[in-house]
Amino acid sequence: MNTMTDREWGLGHEDPQLFDPDELDADQWMTALSSAGMKGLILTAKHHDGFCLWPSKVTSHSVAASPWRHGQGDVVAEVSAAAARHGLAFGIYLSPWDRTETSYGSGTPYDDFFVAQLEELLTGYGPVFSVWFDGACGEGPNGKRQVYDWDRYHATIRRLQPGAVISVCGPDVRWCGNEAGHTRPNEWSVVPRVLQDAEGIAQHSQQADDPEFSRRVRSQDDDLGSRAALAGHEDDLVWYPAEVNTSNRPGWFYHQKEDDKLRSIDDLLDVYLGSVGGNSTFLLNVPPDRRGLVADPDLAALRELGRRINDLRSRVLDATISFSSGEVAVAGDAFLASAKRWGAEEPGDPNLGLANGTGWWQPSDSDPEPQLTLTLDSPQQIEAVILKEEITLGQRLEHVIIRGRRHGRDEILAETRCVGYQRILTFPSTTVDQVTVEIRASRGTPAIAAVGLVAKT
Repeated sequence: MNTMTDREWGLGHEDPQLFDPDELDADQWMTALSSAGMKGLILTAKHHDGFCLWPSKVTSHSVAASPWRHGQGDVVAEVSAAAARHGLAFGIYLSPWDRTETSYGSGTPYDDFFVAQLEELLTGYGPVFSVWFDGACGEGPNGKRQVYDWDRYHATIRRLQPGAVISVCGPDVRWCGNEAGHTRPNEWSVVPRVLQDAEGIAQHSQQADDPEFSRRVRSQDDDLGSRAALAGHEDDLVWYPAEVNTSNRPGWFYHQKEDDKLRSIDDLLDVYLGSVGGNSTFLLNVPPDRRGLVADPDLAALRELGRRINDLRSRVLDATISFSSGEVAVAGDAFLASAKRWGAEEPGDPNLGLANGTGWWQPSDSDPEPQLTLTLDSPQQIEAVILKEEITLGQRLEHVIIRGRRHGRDEILAETRCVGYQRILTFPSTTVDQVTVEIRASRGTPAIAAVGLVAKT
């Protein structure tokens, strides 16, 4: 609805007759998202204005009252079906703040209303991989604010879609702390349990239409998982991985006047490298236009982003690996630094470290300076190293130094205090014939699942 009214935050009670994206083509959306290598999508089924993109039985403020598809349409149904056809996971965003619903702010009556909408979305549209909540908690039409019953909302999701992760205002996926695409230099998945409640607390959530909120970075959150940050919480830790979300436009909804204000491809790639390459996932907002189509500028941006990611993956070099101690967990070619291992033959796959096997390397517990060495057949220019931990065993690496051998002498190429499921470490291109991964500190015996050297473009 905000796209139709040319707003970012609706006021509630918008006329449903304004909603008529007469060219809506969910398959076009899926094609666009797939071109960037995305693996799933999260549909904004209802934003703060309260207009529902499905014919909800508990409100008349929905597509059923619009002229679109002669009042018989269901955006959620069309998108979920298209996602299934294109092999994309389907998720739901449902705003807990509703500026139209009269029961908002009344306590249990509104919770009943909200849970009824959750039940509709989680039972009528097939598998849902993610339910995304934010903590926006402004005033409703009665001037009151609702105290959200998060426990009840979460229990409803667990009951109806037990495989779904609950994101941001939930216990499964953690918000990175800003909507600018900013990423921490070290993103830990193991954090104090108290962080699971942080975004559900009203004073930490977005209260009004504040354009600066989406670009604000809270510096106090920069360290969440170091030993210093965990001090005092050692007996109450959780696995709570981060998600980085941002928009490809200045705002979250489509405005024609912003067609020339999309984020640059270099900027989007930097966010990708900092998120997918920094132990986080990347949620990119792509708003369809008033026709119900992904606009041409957005299409071009998604295709180019996908091309850049595929190009990066295709440049992973073959190398011979040796270890200071220990052994690979399985035999054969399950642990190789090769273009094939990194999935270069699978267009659209954004997971650079997706292995063909299931192996990982662990050094001997008695090894004082564990390291693995990648040797090239001839000197090559490289500009990045990709590392993956075997996170089924936990996140363990605390300090890693990457050294490259140039003309017989070693030099430090990169250094990190955190790895996780994937770390892409970039540096000025240099010519080397050998690269060594030195493990300086680890929480227990480290386990490396994959390593790769990226040739200069």
